[in-house]
Amino acid sequence: MKRTAFPKVFWVANTVEVLERFAYYGIYFGFGIYMEHLGYSKGQLGIIQSLFLFVSYTIPVISGTFADRYGFKKVLIVSYLAYLPSILLLIITKSFSGIALTMLSIGLAAGIFKPLVAGTVRATTDKTNKTIGFGIFYAMVNVGGSFGPIVAGKLRAISWDYAFYAAAISIALMLLITIFFYKEPKREIEGITLGKKFKEIFTVLSDLKFSAFLVLLGLGFWLPLWAFFNILALYVDKNLDTARLYLDLKSVFGTTFANFFSQVDNEGSRRILGETISHTGYIIMILQVFVSRSFEKIKAIPAFLSGMVVAALGFCVLGYAKIAAPAWVFFGIFLFALGEMISAPRIQEYITWIAPKEKAGLYMGTNFLATGIGGITSGLYTALYGYFRDLTHPEYIWFVLAANFILGMFAIFIFIKKAGEFKEQEE
Repeated sequence: MKRTAFPKVFWVANTVEVLERFAYYGIYFGFGIYMEHLGYSKGQLGIIQSLFLFVSYTIPVISGTFADRYGFKKVLIVSYLAYLPSILLLIITKSFSGIALTMLSIGLAAGIFKPLVAGTVRATTDKTNKTIGFGIFYAMVNVGGSFGPIVAGKLRAISWDYAFYAAAISIALMLLITIFFYKEPKREIEGITLGKKFKEIFTVLSDLKFSAFLVLLGLGFWLPLWAFFNILALYVDKNLDTARLYLDLKSVFGTTFANFFSQVDNEGSRRILGETISHTGYIIMILQVFVSRSFEKIKAIPAFLSGMVVAALGFCVLGYAKIAAPAWVFFGIFLFALGEMISAPRIQEYITWIAPKEKAGLYMGTNFLATGIGGITSGLYTALYGYFRDLTHPEYIWFVLAANFILGMFAIFIFIKKAGEFKEQEE
């Protein structure tokens, strides 16, 4: 069957996604290092991380509903107008309460934004191109998610304020692109009222099978995934020999490449910046479409579960990097990225395609409850990392997280086997 070509709005929406992820992850990945720079504990960091992620991934339940009612474009603009001043406030506030409230405001803005591009992708794809469409979308997420931390990392080496200014400029560009180039995709939205939409949310969540599935996804998949992003930059920056990592990177890719991910410290040694490598974007933006094509003919749930196993192996290698040689961290990140590439797009695709097309925003919104559950509990692992670090064994956190993934995989497998898979909607 010939694949349908993607319309212009599909590419515009993905461009906006790149810029938003650039700003979001530019702040988020280095946030643990920033909090340690200010002298706050891992417990305090974990509290903010949990609340930030929870708000970011529960607000979409509402914003997806408003998008279905008022249109994606208007709600996108509202998110930018909330985003921009919140990012700039990070330059001013330094108290724990001030930083917490500012990050919650950024989380609110991000939460408004989150389901809108995915909803656009769902509204502009069909059965001939849905897997590739979501693969492209997820790759674009990681283009921004890759370059954001690198740019922010290089800028924070000069001044943290510069990193925050870069994120603000990205949001301003998003606003201009959306105003002038984004055109509302065609969807069946006639006759929809907010009251009806809120009733539909409760109807969706009153399905105990679907709600239980979201809880399992939250604790079994999103919890260890968010813990990876919460902890890894700090783990690399503070617990691995980053000068040796620089030499390892230089020996393979050359001086210019290695310098791009590093800075010279106060003692004259060049070291890798933790946040520049402590993510999966630079791998996913290259390999996502290939991985999506490779798993295109495999059913969503088996593919999703196999990705969790690969990610768990990646966590074990991350722990081994502290015991053996720091260069193992690159292989650990690669394995985790491979697992993420297999699992994350397929579960997003699966949940949006069990929804009627006119309810894409609603179902993506309720899907974000699973990521919210993982987010609000993820700070516990940040505190546990701090505990293991005090014991001089920070690597233990990765073995605990690997066990979380494996237990989650078995729990979801048993649930699907006993309760049965959800049925995808017909066109």
